[in-house]
Amino acid sequence: MRLVVGVSGGSGIPYARAVLRALHDLRVETHLVVSSGAKRVMGAEGGPQLTDLTVHAAHVHDDRDLAASIASGSYRTDGMLVIPCSAGTLAKIAHGFADNLLSRAAHVTLKERRPLVLVLREDPLPRPTLQNMLAAHDAGATVMTASPGFYHAPKDVDELLHFVTARVLDQFGLETGGFRRWREDGS
Repeated sequence: MRLVVGVSGGSGIPYARAVLRALHDLRVETHLVVSSGAKRVMGAEGGPQLTDLTVHAAHVHDDRDLAASIASGSYRTDGMLVIPCSAGTLAKIAHGFADNLLSRAAHVTLKERRPLVLVLREDPLPRPTLQNMLAAHDAGATVMTASPGFYHAPKDVDELLHFVTARVLDQFGLETGGFRRWREDGS
């Protein structure tokens, strides 16, 4: 399997690291694109840095490289996810504004009718963001929020990250293991 992973400037870079780590462990070929906004957020939040993401990616692309392989529909992938997906990136994707590699790869993913999962982390959601979520959905994307459940009684932040990671990868038919699903144990 080959997936494109976009990381945009929303808060929540630890979600991206968790997903990339899981994909690496599942031996999925990943093509990583990190926006300039994401790089600014990394510096401001003091959490995972660029090397914490790139170490788990098979290929890393410069967000300014509109001639990269993943900018073309003829380059086959099994889909794309953007985690976290900022409100600005959502707006670009929802309205076909492909001014950088991340938004271009998302445009290509929609154009080729491949799965595109957008994981938003921003709250509260103003009307323009809600409209863009609907527009992205109507264009063929799956829109999710980085909102972990609590029915599995998480003991730490890593378990919360794993919950979101597992739900995101479910969208691609991938099983991360160690994920307790609702009433899966018969209760």
